[in-house]
Amino acid sequence: MKELQFIASRQHEWAAWDHWLRTGSHSSSRKAREEKAAAEDDTVQPMAIADLPAAYRRLCRDLSLARDRHYSSALVHALHDRVLAAHQRVYGARKRVAGAWLEFIASGFPRLVRQEAGFVLAAAALFFIPLLLSLALLQIYPDGVYLVLSSDSAAQYEEMYAPDAQRLGRPAAHGAARELSMLAFYISNNVRIDFQCFAGGIAFGLGSLFFLGYNGLMIGATAGHLTQLGYIETFWGFVAGHSAPELIGAVLSGAAGLKIGLALIAPGRKRRLDALKQAAHPAIRLLYGAAALTFSAAFIEALWSPNRALPFAVKIGTGIAVWLLLLAYLLFAGRGSRAA
Repeated sequence: MKELQFIASRQHEWAAWDHWLRTGSHSSSRKAREEKAAAEDDTVQPMAIADLPAAYRRLCRDLSLARDRHYSSALVHALHDRVLAAHQRVYGARKRVAGAWLEFIASGFPRLVRQEAGFVLAAAALFFIPLLLSLALLQIYPDGVYLVLSSDSAAQYEEMYAPDAQRLGRPAAHGAARELSMLAFYISNNVRIDFQCFAGGIAFGLGSLFFLGYNGLMIGATAGHLTQLGYIETFWGFVAGHSAPELIGAVLSGAAGLKIGLALIAPGRKRRLDALKQAAHPAIRLLYGAAALTFSAAFIEALWSPNRALPFAVKIGTGIAVWLLLLAYLLFAGRGSRAA
């Protein structure tokens, strides 16, 4: 194919690239971009986002063909500049995505938690009331643990947190496992709880109600049983550091599930599907934050919590500090920045 024929066959898409690159430039003001767009040929069709990957491959192929066929240097340079500009534009978009995540973590997520305070407080009540009641009641009626835990489960927890346990917090099957193996185990376990609390919302919220209460009851029964046995330093020293991000992550996952459930139960004047879609956006963002807390808790649980060289007072003090910092972050971070 001759160079002029090649240009004629591909000129329309190159013009679309030029339009997309100019009007989307972040170095230009909005007014300047509008003026440039107005000056474009009306026949140039805007570049659709969904078409970008295939169009970019075609642009790269055009450059390769122009080089292989020894077309004029002006054409080769013009195509090279388009390919480079498109690459830089995409690379810059990735930077902006990273910046958006940082903004979400720094201020967007705590603002969202406060915005959804009703669901968060409801989930916290469903989770922490059974936890605290079972913990307290087992100090009065120790045998009540067997109404919640099987004898085998209770014995396993006793072995994991016994004063002479070689590896604190590790089931017998994982006794010799390395830290990275235990990290994977803790992530899997924490994600399972969070997923139960969130996904249960699709059952009109009943699943979230159940799993919040159930997991709170199980954790409280375990803590109450081991406290009654006197495993204060081994159990509470182990859980102190990671308890805040792990438990708050579960509560926020449950809050997201409750929001989904309420949209299904009481869609108002919307269609149930439309109400679900509207609720899903903040619910998923809550889940993102809960996932970040859950993963951070797993790292602490695998690498810090089992360390028996650390004094009990240090572990408890660190745990209290983590609780205070995390609560302060959720209550106050992002108050001075623009609303999400």
